[in-house]
Amino acid sequence: MGAGRHPGHCLADLPALTQRLRGLVIACVAGAIAGCASALSGDPGTYTGQPGDTLYEIAFRYGLDYRDLAAWNGLGDGSFIRPGQTLRLDGPPGQAVARASATSSSRPSPRPAGTSSPAASAPAARPPGDWRWPTTGRVVSAFGRNPKNPNGLQIRGESGQAIHAAAGGEVVYSGSGLIGYGQLIIVKHSEAYLSAYGHNRDIKVREGQRVTAGQVIASMGEGPGKTPLLHYEIRQNGKQVDPFLFLPAR
Repeated sequence: MGAGRHPGHCLADLPALTQRLRGLVIACVAGAIAGCASALSGDPGTYTGQPGDTLYEIAFRYGLDYRDLAAWNGLGDGSFIRPGQTLRLDGPPGQAVARASATSSSRPSPRPAGTSSPAASAPAARPPGDWRWPTTGRVVSAFGRNPKNPNGLQIRGESGQAIHAAAGGEVVYSGSGLIGYGQLIIVKHSEAYLSAYGHNRDIKVREGQRVTAGQVIASMGEGPGKTPLLHYEIRQNGKQVDPFLFLPAR
């Protein structure tokens, strides 16, 4: 306390001091909010590349046709993405839709008796070759039936059992960069069709490798709840379709 200052004077200054402190706190909070808003802001129609990203991985993550993603960003088939590179996730109106609608006039063979699927999931046409079941076991979650797993089949089996390529093609992704799939393999069967195999324990193929129908590509790992299972998807032009429309009756 300075000389000549009466205690009463200090008490009299408290309201003004409190008001000043309150103003400082409000200013700091406002600045912090503005800073957060600046950090979180961004174009929802773009994606910033991360180390190890690939064209197929990003297209799969956002449900896009890899050819559209490449065209919108001037990328080649299978191009690696530079960390920090900004990618468009949409293109001119109608560009991606035109390819899907151009092939929508044909349908696959009828589904085996005793099975059913959502009408909206019917794909345009079969890809080249015959499809095989990727593994043995019981289907515990069918396409479109489980809100927590709407996009494919979950097949329960034994830990370590063989996972097979459902059709011939090229491995275009092998890794664990997509949340919710564990160790994931994506096989490209044609320009329009991909298949995906999630929750693997041991991966036995590499990116760029050609595989044949029935070839062992991995062993079964554990999915949600530590349950041994395979998550299996088929995608046509980047969109999920019902695998039952392609797989043989068993």
